[in-house]
Amino acid sequence: MGKIFKITSFGESHGVLVGIIVDGVPAGLDFDLKFIQNEIDKRKPGQSKLTTSRLEEDQVKVLSGVFENKTTGAPICLVIENKDMNSSVYRKFKNFLRPSHIDYSALRKYGGFSDFRGSGRFSGRITSGFVMAGAIAKQILKKYDITIFAYTHSIGNIIDERVYSFDEIERLYEFREESQIRAINHERSILMVQLIEQVIKQKDSIGGTIKCIAKNFPAGKGGPIFNSIESNISKAIFSIPGIKGIEFGAGFKAARMKGSEHNDPWILKGGKIQTTKNDSGGIIGGISTGMPIEFTVAVKPPASIGIPQKTVNTKTMENVEIEFYGRHDPCLIPRVIPVVEAMTANVLLDFLLLEGYIPRVLES
Repeated sequence: MGKIFKITSFGESHGVLVGIIVDGVPAGLDFDLKFIQNEIDKRKPGQSKLTTSRLEEDQVKVLSGVFENKTTGAPICLVIENKDMNSSVYRKFKNFLRPSHIDYSALRKYGGFSDFRGSGRFSGRITSGFVMAGAIAKQILKKYDITIFAYTHSIGNIIDERVYSFDEIERLYEFREESQIRAINHERSILMVQLIEQVIKQKDSIGGTIKCIAKNFPAGKGGPIFNSIESNISKAIFSIPGIKGIEFGAGFKAARMKGSEHNDPWILKGGKIQTTKNDSGGIIGGISTGMPIEFTVAVKPPASIGIPQKTVNTKTMENVEIEFYGRHDPCLIPRVIPVVEAMTANVLLDFLLLEGYIPRVLES
């Protein structure tokens, strides 16, 4: 993915490792491995009783592209090892098509040769590579005062409708990290946690939404039609397993609004042109307006649940009932948030490198 800032993902859920090759990173960047590790730690499993019990160290290893703590301009290869795998349950259910899983589609696509353990290449485990790349992108964007922040907007029917001022993202970040499910509304967070705990007792799962904001992204970046910022962000976000929808600004609410309601009036404030509100989500005609880029993504409930479900045994070609068990997240939202931030950073940095806003060699 990408034109200048290019990322290549590799590895499988129960393979030796998963990783990312990042090409096009400007030379001379102070390489902050601690920051990358911190971003990975937000995504790794086993963070709380509300996530999968799979325990992985997820220790980031740098294989190339960095010398004396500086990026060299060569491709950077980052990996984490898979250590806490239990493939036995996947082998037991190898011939059963798990509802809403990749099993049948992969069978038709790859003829039964794909790695089925932990869903292989289709697992959310591969997004750790996205996060490692995004952590590099974030380090570069930070030099230009561009911040990307995402939080839990809803879990099931528990929604955080509060409108926040993103002038104080650092304060909101502190609120988010105090929450088990990375919400920034304390009261809503409690209700969301209770809902997930209820779902766990029912051996079920639950979905939700994530809101993401990119602050201080410059105006005039992107392009019309196929070079739209919206279309490129959308492609990146839909590359994350479990994402089922995306809307920018007012999104689907715009379909119920009048033009007089949806239009964002322009004003001069402190000598700077901006809008009084941001129902366009910071993008018009595929090009940035200088207002915060805002979008919301829908995340489906995890398909792996402990409730009996109907399916097909592909070996006997019979209709059967399956009660699949294993170590799975009851809700993906808390661990998907750093992935959404990362993929957004990857796309926005690529645009800025492509348009020469950020040079290919960074000064110290």
